Amino acid sequence: MEDTSTNTYELLERIHDSCDVRSLPKESLVDLCSEIRGCLIDTVSKTAGHFASGLGVVELTVALHYVYDTPNDKLVWDVGHQAYPHKMLTGHREELGTIRKKGGLHAFIWRGETPHDLITTGHASTSIGSALGLAVAESTKDRKDRKKVVAVIGDGALSGGCAFEAMNHAGSFEDLDLTVILNDNEMSISENVGRLHQGLSHVLSSPHYVKMIEGGKRILEPLPALRDLALRAQEHFKGMLMPGTLFEEFGFNYIGPVDGHDVNSLVSILQNIRDMSGLTFLHVVTTKGKGYEPAEKDPICYHGVPVFDPDEGIQKGAPKEDLSYSAGFGRWMCDKAKEDPKLMAVTPAMRIGSGLAKFAELYPKQFFDVAIAEQHAMVFASGLAAGGMRPVVNIYSSFMQRAYDGLIHDMAIQNLPIILCLDRGGLVGADGPTHNGAFDIAYTRTVPNLTIMVPSSRHEQYTMLNTAYALGSPCVIRYPRDNGESLMIKKGDSFEDAPMSLEKTIAVGSVEIRNLASSHVNELVRALDSASFDGHGAEDQVEHTIKLLGFESREQLEHMQVAQSSHEQERVDALGKQHKIALLVFGPLVNSLQSVCEEQDITLINMRFVKPLNEELIQYLSSQYDLLVTVEEAAVLGGVGEHISSIVASISQSNAKAQVLNLGMSDSFVGEGNRGELLADLGLDRDGIMSSVRKAASEL
Repeated sequence: MEDTSTNTYELLERIHDSCDVRSLPKESLVDLCSEIRGCLIDTVSKTAGHFASGLGVVELTVALHYVYDTPNDKLVWDVGHQAYPHKMLTGHREELGTIRKKGGLHAFIWRGETPHDLITTGHASTSIGSALGLAVAESTKDRKDRKKVVAVIGDGALSGGCAFEAMNHAGSFEDLDLTVILNDNEMSISENVGRLHQGLSHVLSSPHYVKMIEGGKRILEPLPALRDLALRAQEHFKGMLMPGTLFEEFGFNYIGPVDGHDVNSLVSILQNIRDMSGLTFLHVVTTKGKGYEPAEKDPICYHGVPVFDPDEGIQKGAPKEDLSYSAGFGRWMCDKAKEDPKLMAVTPAMRIGSGLAKFAELYPKQFFDVAIAEQHAMVFASGLAAGGMRPVVNIYSSFMQRAYDGLIHDMAIQNLPIILCLDRGGLVGADGPTHNGAFDIAYTRTVPNLTIMVPSSRHEQYTMLNTAYALGSPCVIRYPRDNGESLMIKKGDSFEDAPMSLEKTIAVGSVEIRNLASSHVNELVRALDSASFDGHGAEDQVEHTIKLLGFESREQLEHMQVAQSSHEQERVDALGKQHKIALLVFGPLVNSLQSVCEEQDITLINMRFVKPLNEELIQYLSSQYDLLVTVEEAAVLGGVGEHISSIVASISQSNAKAQVLNLGMSDSFVGEGNRGELLADLGLDRDGIMSSVRKAASEL
């Protein structure tokens, strides 16, 4: 392991922009790389953040800024896990400790953060397409005025179809300069970095070789048959020795693989490439976590790190119980697979993040990681379903935006039994605007044939997965990046998690009553008593209303009445005594409102289903309440709250009296910060929601 113990950075102190990198003598670049690596370890270990990826591209980042005239020449980084050294060399070293925090540096590359950052890159596989667009823009200028364009893409991101679509398009241009650099940190091909390949890469990138090839083409122009034979011979020779035949077929001049940790060699090769015209593909092999031995040995563990002591590394110890919704999903998958070999898991490169690591280990023949290819995940799942399998696709909410066509064409239109689980629905915190799951409720609820569920706890998530499986039709379940509440049962003098059952399901469209205003409870109990004497179906009607509200029995209603009566004197000044208010909540935010709704005598309903929405319930509530408040951790524009507003608005005024207030994520992109901070900023924490409710109630 390299010595990174020093906290003094003699060279880094002199670098305030990329031009300062170019002012250094070449012989100091090795020391600069060492300082960057040391600063990265020292800073991120104190602040948390993405770690191993940045360590792997230190030399490549230095070489790029040393050779190219950035920001005049354009660098486009794919995603941003690997961009911490880039941020350090473009004026943000002292701010690196603020990354992924509220008001700090953006988690990924963000357009306009510096003049070097022209393109926001939070999702994978986009760099080549964006760089191609920049290169085409440059091609409109006189050749002497054109600037160079370079895309840096990781081997994982290269698996995305978007990257190959861009390379295929690039090959159709005649007069275009574009360099694509593959940062390949897969250990399986590192053996290819040997003396032969290194030597050939220098030869293939040298101006003498390029002149020889181009000159040969011109000489043989009048003899097309001989020219074609010579070109085929050249391709055959390179194909025998180099792994880049595919990229050559796209029209790129392939160079590599080269050692991504030899900064001087990288500088030499990049200087040659910079002076070349046309399409160039440079294959750079790196080691993820380079320079910090624990990260080299376990790059997955050190991909994104918490605060840790660099001398000791991340202390794993005994694993804590994972209470996240992702883990809850993984548990259901493993439980269900025990009894059903037709269950299939599909995920686009999110085996660990989506909670499927254990499933993949236990049921490898039923697990499919399709790489960073969300649209393919949906199309592939449609084939599985049509073939009699039961696919469950797990995709992060914001990544699913890339496969919207698959949701419609390959799932809903065909009415196939696919369960789509949208992890990271709502705020994701430190990952920022590109990763917040703000739009999935809006973009799914308009699609026919879908059943859309939003659990408020891990137990409810488990039961909703049972429900979706039992339905055998297209279903969507969305849940947040957060720990989930558990359903607790009393056992003796203590409480413990209620058991989970694969047999339990939820009636489609049903809700769960968490609290009912005391006036409403008393009214229903009186109606029950009166109906038992009246007969003629009156009792059935009241029983129907009780079930509509989510009560499983009249005894549950009566139990709530008894519990409320013991606190009636304490709530004489409660907000619910002044106005009849009902909160209709979609998802886990309902849990934070339980106690305050009980204190303020406000009806609280866990809505559970975005689609089908129980319109009969909405119509009933609109006739019973002064104010209906919808709460969703998603975009308020186009959300389910707007649907509820439209239902109430369509009811004749003689039958409805409720005003409707929609609360959700505002019409803006939400930045980085922890989940609590962001909920408070959006007015979606308990205090913020109640403040909005009080304000709306005061205007009734």
